[in-house]
Amino acid sequence: MSDEGATPRELVLEACRRNNTTLLSEVLTSIGSPEKIADLLNNAKDGIGNHCLHVAASYGSYEVLDTLLDQENLEVDPLDRLERDTPLHKAIRHINSLPASERASAHSIAELLIDAGADPRIRNKAKLKPAELVDPRNTELRDVLQRAEYSMT
Repeated sequence: MSDEGATPRELVLEACRRNNTTLLSEVLTSIGSPEKIADLLNNAKDGIGNHCLHVAASYGSYEVLDTLLDQENLEVDPLDRLERDTPLHKAIRHINSLPASERASAHSIAELLIDAGADPRIRNKAKLKPAELVDPRNTELRDVLQRAEYSMT
């Protein structure tokens, strides 16, 4: 057994799960160069193939997403291994899982990803775009995604 502690990859993924910006900042500072940070973030995956952005979006970790998306050369549309979802797909699934009273405030997660360049036109393994995953009662979020799609055409 190693007594060195968690790897930078493990720490980044834990920060994403817990919306822990302090931990994330400590890891990024210890890495140093923007190139090494981008390499770590673009290659950090959990055991089932979710990149760090997928994990943060799945847990609704807004502050960590904001910090991650500020990093140079971060791939904003990686595909996960199982569903071929982008982080935007995961954000929509997270928002759908929330009680209706909390959904409006969670739209900011999807908007943050879109503002950072996430492509709402990408289809997953089931051939669904993020807008097609939105709970039909959540018309406001569907409108946000459709406007983003339209602006990219």
